[in-house]
Parts: sequence; structure tokens; C-alpha cells
Amino acid sequence: QRRHSRRSNSSHDHKLLASIDVKGFDPEEVTVTVKDGKVKVLAEHEEKHTTARGTEYSYRNITREISLPPGVKEDEVTYSL
Repeated sequence: QRRHSRRSNSSHDHKLLASIDVKGFDPEEVTVTVKDGKVKVLAEHEEKHTTARGTEYSYRNITREISLPPGVKEDEVTYSL
């Protein structure tokens, strides 16, 4: 799971903003960006298999966009996998 949290300026305690299930994706397939007051999570996975009938492709993706609460600065956002 990838978690986003924010720290308040005074106490630096962590608050959970979101929890997104990215099971089945490798860490390098998950991208998190913070821009324009929003956290965007993108996970993409592609597999290629060769079978007797030819080549088969499998593609999965997750896209989530979460607005930051008022007063939270973009540089205060942290995340973990």
C-alpha cells in the first residue's frame, strides 16, 4: 500500500491522507507526484507472453488524484510503499 501523509507545522505529527492498494505492481512501476495542490498516484504494469498462438500482452494501470487539505504545503507530503 502506498500511503500519503502530511505533517502539521507545529507538531510534525503524521496524518494519513489516503491509502491506495497497489498490490501486483513493483515499486518502480508506481509514480507519485505532488503538484497544484494535488497528489497523483500512477501505477502501470505490462506483461508480454509468447504462446503457441502468438504474443499476448497484459496491461494494468491505476490512476488516483487526491486534493490536499487546506493549509497543507506540497513539500510537506510524504509517501511510503
